[in-house]
Amino acid sequence: MTLLHHAPRTSARIGAAAIAAGALIAGLAAAAPAGASAQAPAVPYHFRTLDNSNDATFNQLLGINSHGVIAGYYGSGAQGHKNKGYLLLPPYKQVDYRVENFPTSAQTQVTGLNDHGITVGFWSHTNKANPANNANFGFYAVNDSHFHNVNFPTSSPSNPPVDQLLGVNNSGIAVGFFNTAAGNSVGYRFNIHTKKFSVVHVKGAVSVTATAINNADSIAGFFTNSHGAIKSFLLRRNGQLFVFAKSGATMTQAFGVNDFGEVVGAYTVGSNTYGFTWRLGHGFQTVNDPHGIGSTIINGVNDAGDLVGFYTGSGGNTNGMLAVP
Repeated sequence: MTLLHHAPRTSARIGAAAIAAGALIAGLAAAAPAGASAQAPAVPYHFRTLDNSNDATFNQLLGINSHGVIAGYYGSGAQGHKNKGYLLLPPYKQVDYRVENFPTSAQTQVTGLNDHGITVGFWSHTNKANPANNANFGFYAVNDSHFHNVNFPTSSPSNPPVDQLLGVNNSGIAVGFFNTAAGNSVGYRFNIHTKKFSVVHVKGAVSVTATAINNADSIAGFFTNSHGAIKSFLLRRNGQLFVFAKSGATMTQAFGVNDFGEVVGAYTVGSNTYGFTWRLGHGFQTVNDPHGIGSTIINGVNDAGDLVGFYTGSGGNTNGMLAVP
């Protein structure tokens, strides 16, 4: 996804410029190495471009639930080109888009959703010439009508504040991150029912972004270590931590996870970005939209293995993407 605030790439989803996180588990187990994996046969996908005609130049699809409902937004976030959130229902025609924007907001991104009518995202009250000057705040909404602001209670937020919810499971547990005054990201978990926050800890990390959570409470995301390396993680409810990175990539960022532990995201080699799927014991599969090879980002996955994300086309537009196995 793109951020309404231009946070450092180590604490933000990859994308073009736009409105741009008590302990979760005490005493985490040491990180389990992803290790050598038996490469599974590649999964073939059928790709489909899905762009809202309100702005065919910039769409990003960020989450998909088990009913095939997709969360996303249009608009690059440049001044006068505001981010506007939406849901997209099957069969994915223009009449199937549903507007979703935080009340009174200038910009909204819908970043995730569950199967029970809860969506999450973030919003800004401004659309400034310099996206770094836009504050942004997390939210969740119930049935696209009851909106609630969510921001981690920190005493040292960044200026302007950056706080975003990025994923939610069917139990109403959401994950996201906030930026500190020191410039680092802190991943967090938020229980929508109890309104309680908890920090997501990753051993050896100086900056953590929690991006997704499945119905087993396994959290996916990415982190920066003390050497500046950007890697992905999968943190199970019991505290078992798996760290993985694509060989030869300058950074590997996980953005989604389903109930089978399939993680999706993107990795960067040189100036190119490639989508991926990853499973423990099977490793990586690179996934590129044929219209955006080297510019594909996978943001969400459901239990059917359907993928959503976006790519940059030959004309320079950012296009929403659905990939069905």
